[in-house]
Amino acid sequence: MDNTHDFPLDIAPLDVVIVGGGINGAGIASEAANRGLSVGLYEAKDFAMATSSASSKLIHGGLRYLEQAEFRLVKEALAEREILLHKAAHIVKPMRFRLPEQPALRPSWLICIGLFLYDHLSRRSVLPSSKSITITEDIGLNLNISSAYEYSDCWVDDARLVIANVKNAFQVGAEVRNYCEVLQIKREHSLWKIELFDQRLQKKMVRYSRAIVNATGPWAASFVNQRTEEQSQYPMALIKGSHIIVPQLCNGDEAYILQNGDKRVVFVIPYLNNYSMIGTTDIPFDGDPYQVHASEQEIDYLLEVCNQHFRTQLTPSHIVDSFSGVRPLFGDPDIPAQKQSRDYELVLQTESQQVPLVTVYGGKLTTYRKLAEKAIDKLAPFFPDLQPSQSKDSVFSEACGFHHATLVNQVRSEHPYLSLQSVHRMVNLYGVEIWRILANMSEQVEPIIGELYLSELDYLKNNEWAMTGDDILRRRTKLCYQLTEQERQAIFSWLS
Repeated sequence: MDNTHDFPLDIAPLDVVIVGGGINGAGIASEAANRGLSVGLYEAKDFAMATSSASSKLIHGGLRYLEQAEFRLVKEALAEREILLHKAAHIVKPMRFRLPEQPALRPSWLICIGLFLYDHLSRRSVLPSSKSITITEDIGLNLNISSAYEYSDCWVDDARLVIANVKNAFQVGAEVRNYCEVLQIKREHSLWKIELFDQRLQKKMVRYSRAIVNATGPWAASFVNQRTEEQSQYPMALIKGSHIIVPQLCNGDEAYILQNGDKRVVFVIPYLNNYSMIGTTDIPFDGDPYQVHASEQEIDYLLEVCNQHFRTQLTPSHIVDSFSGVRPLFGDPDIPAQKQSRDYELVLQTESQQVPLVTVYGGKLTTYRKLAEKAIDKLAPFFPDLQPSQSKDSVFSEACGFHHATLVNQVRSEHPYLSLQSVHRMVNLYGVEIWRILANMSEQVEPIIGELYLSELDYLKNNEWAMTGDDILRRRTKLCYQLTEQERQAIFSWLS
């Protein structure tokens, strides 16, 4: 796969250009390309560089959104949860969540009603229903917590979900470029003129397109105001959410959702076998989303909530890593963060009923596919030959015929020199695409470091647009938690 070739200067205009390579932009590119449109997807940094790799990594309906009466959003998210379990089976995994009972914070009748709605607002064919459980001492919760509610949701590697969509768009003909910044867009006659700067090639380029989709996330409003001749029609609330990674806090594969006196909840989620991921916070933000980081106050808040629930008492010294993202919420910036809607809005701006610009305000990881479908539906009047959406039923190539245990056994049989841990790691990342990596691997080939082979690094560079060490270690593989500093430097050297 050649990701760096340039189009000839006399290329025909694209149908749609998508600006922004987070989950919404990637999903819209995949949707558009599969519906017969010619597509360009351009991301100024790496795909999933910002918010889309800094989520709580959940595919969920949003149990707490029921308190805000966001029934439409929860119903849509629950339906999407079921779709994504099939569509991206290699990276979307069922997970049980435990909500310790705290009658002083939320009465039992309220939680029971919420869980009943959660179980029945949308069809459930795979995930088990909710139930009450007794908390035993071996779980590790404080001894004053004796009961909890257990329900189903899903976990996902958020950055890899972005990559799956980008790869799918590319496979059906889209031009996709990371490290390619959109400098300016302006209307010329009946087209958009898009000025680009490609960091890989170190040169400016121009594309023409019949439509633009602005999917720049936290930058959505500022992109319209600063890089187009339009003005953003809606305000946005930027909310910082931070997470911390600590050594595994409790036994078992279940996640915990902890209630706090401020009516917020904090998730404690099993992460990469050896860790627990704790988050998130809701803090108004007005800085550069690329420079966001967890503050001391946020870290103290997350530790305090955990320490109120678990016998293991965490301190800042337990923190292995932290990360933050800026969530773009559609609504009034003056409303408190926890009361802001997590719903999205698609705004269409046109000139003389042609040359459309669609801006995505808000959105959740879980509902990205439905958002993408609606975004392209917005453009239907401009493309009379637009094909119907198939994304609800289609499956990513990595998930075609995927069955985890069967694939693990097949790989171990054909490549016995690989450890079980390494096989599980690659199967969880690449699904059935693992065979493309293994095609160039053998027992006679020495790994670069540990059990990381050159064929995997080549695959990430040539097929997943990885360019920097962080692209590989933090977003594509999560190996940043397993390698020493010396090993990380070896990868940086290979890339250079």
